[in-house]
Amino acid sequence: MRSLVHFTSVIVFSTAILNGCGNLPDNTNRIRSQAISYSTDTQLALLFADEIDAHPGQDGVLMLPDGRDAFVARALLARLAEHGIDTQYYMWHQDTVGNLLINELIDAADRGVRVRILIDDMYGIDGQDTWLALDAHQQIEVRLFNPFIRSQSKALQFVTRFKDVNYRMHIKTFTVDNLATIIGGRNIGDEYFNADPDLAFADLDALAVGPLVQEVSTEFDQYWNSEFAYPVSTLIPEGTKNDLQKLRANADMFFAEKSTGSYLEALDTSRLANELRAGTVKYHWAPGEIIYDSPQKKAHDENWQQELLITQLAPYITESTEEVIMISPYFVPGQQGQDTLCKLSQNGVRVRILTNSLASNDVGAVHAGYKKYRKPLLRCGVELYELNEELHTQQRKAFSWLPGLSKSSLHAKTMIFDKKQIFVGSFNFDQRSLYINNEIGLLFEQPELVGPMAVIFDENIDKIAFKVELHTDINGNESLRWHGMENEQKVMLDSEPYVHFGTKIAVWFIGLLPVEALL
Repeated sequence: MRSLVHFTSVIVFSTAILNGCGNLPDNTNRIRSQAISYSTDTQLALLFADEIDAHPGQDGVLMLPDGRDAFVARALLARLAEHGIDTQYYMWHQDTVGNLLINELIDAADRGVRVRILIDDMYGIDGQDTWLALDAHQQIEVRLFNPFIRSQSKALQFVTRFKDVNYRMHIKTFTVDNLATIIGGRNIGDEYFNADPDLAFADLDALAVGPLVQEVSTEFDQYWNSEFAYPVSTLIPEGTKNDLQKLRANADMFFAEKSTGSYLEALDTSRLANELRAGTVKYHWAPGEIIYDSPQKKAHDENWQQELLITQLAPYITESTEEVIMISPYFVPGQQGQDTLCKLSQNGVRVRILTNSLASNDVGAVHAGYKKYRKPLLRCGVELYELNEELHTQQRKAFSWLPGLSKSSLHAKTMIFDKKQIFVGSFNFDQRSLYINNEIGLLFEQPELVGPMAVIFDENIDKIAFKVELHTDINGNESLRWHGMENEQKVMLDSEPYVHFGTKIAVWFIGLLPVEALL
């Protein structure tokens, strides 16, 4: 064993030497900037003016469960922009939706709108040619958050710089003219907007107007000006006008492709597009609140735990008196989370959790972290549901505020408290979101919005998910059973539904490793 460890160490060290021993460039000369103050005489402001005047001090929120509507909202807001667009994402693919939105940002910049783009470098490095080209525009600036060293292998840095590169910005926001913002679970990519025929994530965003938009802008400025946000031109050779022109030329070719047609049509003719242009969107109004992690989360300074998103969110969970509904694609609560949920349940609060099954989970390792908590949670009365990957489209359509479940896995991160408060954001109830990644979310108390969503959950959860239950035999041995629907008939299964034996073994093995804190 010692020989193997020694051999591995030599390989890692040698590879590091071969890849160079570079460091990140100096970032102290980055230029600070702030969100542009909102104006009351822009086209966007005038569209919201009457409603905002009628609801002083309140925020208007529209849920965006449908992927095409989520695209339309972003694209149309960009078209209406007059002063500034600030957009912040963990992942931005250069695919149909990604390219369409990039083109909208270029068009806005051509009109004189200042555009700031902040991308986490976990995937930012994959599209850096695009970011360089955009950064060459006089009105666009691109920064990459917590970047990798360009002179070293990205994979190797997960060994040599693990503590640094393990820390990621998972936040997703799209803010226009400091007047309207979109927050939620969606990254920018076809699979999050129903544009991929083979893969779709059931997701949820919220479009918000009102005072909380300025809270999002404050959050964005903190990240934009942080030591971890590197101008893309600091990391790689500066983009040129030729790079930008090439990007424009590629956009012209891209618009000729059939895959863009339905999305461009939706932007022109969809109900949401028409309502946004006319200022007739029916928002729900109430005071809202934005909560988020500090960009200094990884520093673990003296007050770091008080600044965590979960610290701010916890009172809404623990002070619930009737019910808590949690929808989290990755659910690894840890001992503290388990104890909190069990205490709620034992105090008479109905606690229900919907997460991915092993079959629908796109990260099998997370399931390994989750499965150890099923029996303890079930023992104390918490109800667990796992997405049924095999249900027919028609059955899943009933779950109207989380469409798209017929194709793939759950990606929405949502909580409902006592049928009156809702949390929507980027936060998964797992160890990575709790203590490693940066997250954001919107808290909103509006029973007329939240109550019907909870009722839909009540009426349809058994149709779209397996209910996991604890079975005890005559000898006192405990086992799990999955109760659900198959071919419109009730079924009971005694093992993880719809996965091969090899997958179960792999997850079992991962569960033996000390990796829960990373999941």
